Amino acid sequence: MSVPPVRNVGPARLTAGLNRLPRLDFDTHRTVHGPLPPLSLDDLLVLATDIKLTGRGGAGFPFATKLRAVAQQAARRRTECHVVVNATEGEPGSWKDRMLLSRAPHLILDGALLAAHALGARSITVGVADGEASADYLSQALGERRMAIPTRVVVQPERFISGESGALVNGVNGRSPIPPGRKVLAAESGVDSRPTLLSNAETFAQLAVAARLGPAGYTSVGTSQEPGTVLLTVGGAAAFPAVIETPTGVRLMDVLRLCGATIGPGVLVGGYHGAWISRDAVLRAEISRAGMKAVGGALGAGIVLPLGEGSCPLGEAAQVAQYLAGQSAGQCGPCRTGLPDLADALAMLANGTGGEAAMAAVRRVAAAVNGRGACAHPDGTARFVLSTLDAFPDDVAAHLHRGGCGNLVRGVLPVPRALAGRKLAVDWARCDGHGLCATVAPELIHLDGNGFPAFADSAVPEWLEGSARRAVRRCPALALRLATPAR
Repeated sequence: MSVPPVRNVGPARLTAGLNRLPRLDFDTHRTVHGPLPPLSLDDLLVLATDIKLTGRGGAGFPFATKLRAVAQQAARRRTECHVVVNATEGEPGSWKDRMLLSRAPHLILDGALLAAHALGARSITVGVADGEASADYLSQALGERRMAIPTRVVVQPERFISGESGALVNGVNGRSPIPPGRKVLAAESGVDSRPTLLSNAETFAQLAVAARLGPAGYTSVGTSQEPGTVLLTVGGAAAFPAVIETPTGVRLMDVLRLCGATIGPGVLVGGYHGAWISRDAVLRAEISRAGMKAVGGALGAGIVLPLGEGSCPLGEAAQVAQYLAGQSAGQCGPCRTGLPDLADALAMLANGTGGEAAMAAVRRVAAAVNGRGACAHPDGTARFVLSTLDAFPDDVAAHLHRGGCGNLVRGVLPVPRALAGRKLAVDWARCDGHGLCATVAPELIHLDGNGFPAFADSAVPEWLEGSARRAVRRCPALALRLATPAR
């Protein structure tokens, strides 16, 4: 697993010792961070409230509220509860949880153990993504210490939606690791249908740091409303991509300079469910949820991706939109048809072939999927796409009126090509425009103005492979095929 270097603005807390050592084993961890004080449920609630600890996975929900809800549910139902650490990190642009897992895993385990002890939890589960060495790193860490509460590692498929809380709970319970399709609070019904405290890996690590520092020590840096530090992943056009630990309130520009980043026309903040902010907004932005919101951005899971110079913003965004469409669970209309349509429309606009009709289609489909999905994936994808149009008006105008902006798509925004599956392809010398393929697989294929098949240049989602194979088999001219892209 390749993890970028760690850099710091201000004091090193989560990253203490990592400037000298590649990894903190348990003995070194205790030397660097000191002993972990035992805390009762009341103590932990007071601590989490005083430091205003919020989840670091993206939503920013108050940790004390979650903790109290789980305790109340367990007491009311007279049942045991569970603790789940979400370290799946399905976002391609995020490395902070992987950094913690590989270099400072005992902070995560400390925080989970604090919460589990306070709640009298039956078990601790850490969810990690497949395809990484995260499970090995955790197994190594668990072998270095004795966990007083049974702790296991559950591996989830490496997909964008695997990090959604309901998807993780489903995976832990042995079901398909996709969002449940309806809102189910883990605090009410999580692992084994029992009350479950579920939060992000960084959140538990922050809890472990705060338990040692106490409220006064923890809140000595950062803003009054969002005290402490946060972890950021700075990638994109950064010359020195890194995981940055910084107090809240620090200027975004200072973080970008530390990583040698070229801003270009804009910076994506908050990841692929976040938003673009302009060059002018970058100069005003501060690192905090409130600071990012003030300039039209979102802190989200702490992902910062400067675009830099020389790459086409619309083309970059179109590749991401196609990736996001293929990463859905495919269990509701907005995901099955809306997101592929949205990706197609943005691709046509980026290619300079769709004109005003493509622009109108992007806005129409984005409005249609918003708020109607089984989970937040359609909403986040629509927000990202609309943010692209709003942040780069000059680029949009060039694609509308001149067929393009003149820049290549350099792949500044990370899209995991290794995850790409098979794509639909047409032998145009054979295709006679029968149109049967669009009837068999309408979620994948539509007919253009001349009656010939058209579809996105992206991998066929796993849940649509059956439809794609049927379309290939039913093609009278044998013109349609499923091709494996070259690695």
